[in-house]
Amino acid sequence: MQSSNNKRLRALREWFTLAPHDLLRQATYRRLWTSILVSSLGGQVTMLALPLTAAVLLKATPTQMGLLTAMEIAPFVLFSLPAGVWLDRVRKLPVYIGGETLLAFTVASVPLAWALGWLSMPWLYVVGFALGTVFTTAGSAAQIVLTQVVPRERLVEAHAKNALASSGAEVVGPGLAGLLIRALGAPLALLVDALMLLWSAWILRGVRVTERREPKADAHFWRDLREGLSFVRRTKLLVALAAVVGGWQLFHQAAMVVTILFATQVLGLTEQQIGLCFVALGVGTVLASLSGHAISRRIGPGPSLPVAIAVCALGWLALAIAPANHWGVAAFAFMLFAFGVGAVLIFVNFLALRQAVTPEPLLGRMTSTMRWLILIPAGPGALIGGWLGEHVGLRASLAFAGAGALLLAGAATAIGAIRSVRELPKPHAHDEPVGYESAVPANRPLETA
Repeated sequence: MQSSNNKRLRALREWFTLAPHDLLRQATYRRLWTSILVSSLGGQVTMLALPLTAAVLLKATPTQMGLLTAMEIAPFVLFSLPAGVWLDRVRKLPVYIGGETLLAFTVASVPLAWALGWLSMPWLYVVGFALGTVFTTAGSAAQIVLTQVVPRERLVEAHAKNALASSGAEVVGPGLAGLLIRALGAPLALLVDALMLLWSAWILRGVRVTERREPKADAHFWRDLREGLSFVRRTKLLVALAAVVGGWQLFHQAAMVVTILFATQVLGLTEQQIGLCFVALGVGTVLASLSGHAISRRIGPGPSLPVAIAVCALGWLALAIAPANHWGVAAFAFMLFAFGVGAVLIFVNFLALRQAVTPEPLLGRMTSTMRWLILIPAGPGALIGGWLGEHVGLRASLAFAGAGALLLAGAATAIGAIRSVRELPKPHAHDEPVGYESAVPANRPLETA
């Protein structure tokens, strides 16, 4: 009996023991990963509390929900390109830390406005725009910081582990968010996210990266901007990725703007019940995070994209035809699960592909240009989803998203630049760095524990 117990304990220790070359054994990456975990856990509160504040407390219509989403996306369209030029001239880590701090104060403004009696949909529109503005700069900086910590050949693995951190938060976070919202109310629950964001920023202060910036006397803003656009335009893989993921964003936003409204108005779920259903999203993202690297190695990072888009489409279609009973609740959970699986597979491969093909001096401009391109369709998608939800029905928005995404998956499969990518490409040549370029030694050793 004792021997059997010892074997089980050894097996359990082996299960939780990191492999010798696991990225989490490297101290710098481990700190970055921990920050992502903390920030993601707090973000689960905002993901539920902000739309619930609009839908339940302020009685927002589908069109207003679509406008709220569009306000969050607008800064990406307006500021991404100039932000990319700026990021290629400054250190990225301070931008990332400052962004987490600003997000904390922006989120905290909602409960403050509620306490003072100022809270309204226009206030939430301003908050959404401010959140989008920070994500435009600090979010791009965060993606580049990862390339300064992890070798390029391990980017898929790193993005999968980052997704696992987010996924772990998505398993625990929604249930916790539902309890907090029920106990405190949606506005006050946002204070928890604000505190978590400040904690994340404090953790990031301990990250150490090597970033050498070389000032160039001939730096020119508009020329540098055009160079980033030109690089993306000349790179067939980046053009194909922008078209496919941009199309997915359109359908994703069309479905997302009616998700909470469908849960509250059609299925009659409470805040806590919605939080419990969102656990399925976390389960889906954990599953995709654990298997995403293996799937990418087996079928290739390019072919993984249409598979992931099709998974999302099936979830939206299932909810569009679900009855308004316990089967509908099950369909709601399945939709969240399918979206979790599909979204993680999309971004693990999308981010790794675009970073792998881009030379170091252009990472800021490429990142911002690609984010700009894929989010241009997102705003119209949110407005289309809101219009359909208000004038045709909430199910129409979901059906539009599901059918459109299924067609997109088929189209993506036919694109050679996507279908043929079976492994991460090498960076394209870049002979003339301009501006204050960042250069990190390609083979520098990672800090280990």
